This record gives sequence, C-alpha cells and structure tokens, in this order.
Amino acid sequence: MDPALIKLALGGIAFLGCIGLLFGIGLALAAQKFAVEANPKVEEVLEVLAGAQCGGCGYAGCEAYAEAVVNDPEVPANLCFPGKAAVAEAVAEITGKKVAGAANMVASMRCSRLEGNVGQKYHYLGDQTCAGASICFGGGPQECAYSCLGFGDCVEVCPFGAITLENHFPVVNVEKCVGCGSCVRICLKKIIEIIPLSARVWVPCSTKDPGKVVRSVCEVGCISCRMCVKACPAEAVSLDGNLIRVDHGKCAAYGVDCKEICVEKCPRNIFRPFKS
Repeated sequence: MDPALIKLALGGIAFLGCIGLLFGIGLALAAQKFAVEANPKVEEVLEVLAGAQCGGCGYAGCEAYAEAVVNDPEVPANLCFPGKAAVAEAVAEITGKKVAGAANMVASMRCSRLEGNVGQKYHYLGDQTCAGASICFGGGPQECAYSCLGFGDCVEVCPFGAITLENHFPVVNVEKCVGCGSCVRICLKKIIEIIPLSARVWVPCSTKDPGKVVRSVCEVGCISCRMCVKACPAEAVSLDGNLIRVDHGKCAAYGVDCKEICVEKCPRNIFRPFKS
C-alpha cells in the first residue's frame, strides 16, 4: 500500500479520535453541570411500596410512582393499591402528605345477570372476549344492555388472580383483590366498581334504563324508584340519571343507627348489605 495513503488514513483516524474525545469531555462536563441530585426520599418510598409493578397507580412501575409522589405535591400518597392502607400511611409519612381515611379497596360487580335470569337476544359465536362481543349488534348478546358479557376480559387482566369466572360470570376473591382498578379499566360495560372493603351496602346493578325496560329483561334489576334515596337518613344515596350511586364515606360516617333502611325499602331487593 502506498505510504502516503497509510499516512493519510492514520491522520484521519487520529482526527476522528480527537473529535470523539472532545465530545466525550463535553458530555461529561454537561452531565456534571446539569446533574439532578437524587432525592433520598424516593428510595425510602420505594422500600415501603408493595413492589407489585402492577401499574394500578397509573405510573410505569413502582419507581416512577415513587419519583412522582415525592416530587409532585399533587400526586396522592394512597395510589399503591397492593400495599393498601398501611403503605399509604407510610408513604404519607415519608412525603409529608395527608392521607385522610385511607381504606382498603376491593372490586365489586355491579350486575346480577344470573340472579335476574337475563336472557340473550342471539347466540354469539365470534371472538370469545368481551371486547369482541361488545362490537356486535346491540352491544352484545345480553338482553340487558348494561349487563356483564361474561367472557372474562377482567379475569385475564387482573395481575393478582383475584377474579375467576363461575357460570360465565366474574367472581371477586376479596382476599386477593387489592382494588388496583385494572378490571375497571378493561370492562367495556362499566359494571365493575372499586369500593371500600368496609362498605356497608351496595347495589349490584348498573342499568341506566327506565324501570319499565328493566322489568322486561331482568327479574331483580334496579327500577329507579328512588325509595332508597328518600329513605337514606345520611343522604348517601343518589340517583345519577337512572343509576343509583352510594357515597360510602357518608354512609360510614352516619354509623349503624340507620339499620340499613335503604336495604329494607328496596322493592326489588337489589339494594343489599355488602359482605366482603
């Protein structure tokens, strides 16, 4: 090889090496200048979190939530659902945030399709998922437009194995459920609700149809008669459209003196004591 070409090549390599070295030094200096000192509280929070990496908090893993709850004053301390109230209180202590009334939460199925003998409009043969069935005619094969489709998308998404299908209907194991909300987000019919494990009452029905329609498709569904709303001495029960809602905080604060009047007044026996 021509010595001149070799010399030229070596010179080029040396030149590129110098440029790389200069860039490296520059990046090192920049990193040192703009380095953000790690907050030791992030590590403290990480140590007390459940470490389930379930994403129930809305962040990409426990470390992301730890950084957010330490550095952002708007992020609440009670988003680690697997850790429940004990972890919420520990995170609050570390971050100096308030966590009033931290409660253990659990998923509840607001549907009584089996008990109400809800029929089917047609026999569905497509993709055996709730997502597949919901895009068919009428939003699925069930006669009640708001009933559980029963294909178990919630079972598949639960990171704790807390939901099983029994007779094509989801059943929650309260010992395993942490109230992370994964099932709530996947449920296209919006029949799953996260409520306090200590809740006194609930309404396992999510219909928004008027009473006449409900009677025609379900033997126990809520008919929006408002008897429970009128009877509740704590004003904890309300009707949102045709959907009954319970403010469990108000209900618990009132105490046990009401003796579950709402349950007694319901003519359809769909307003019930919650047994966790």
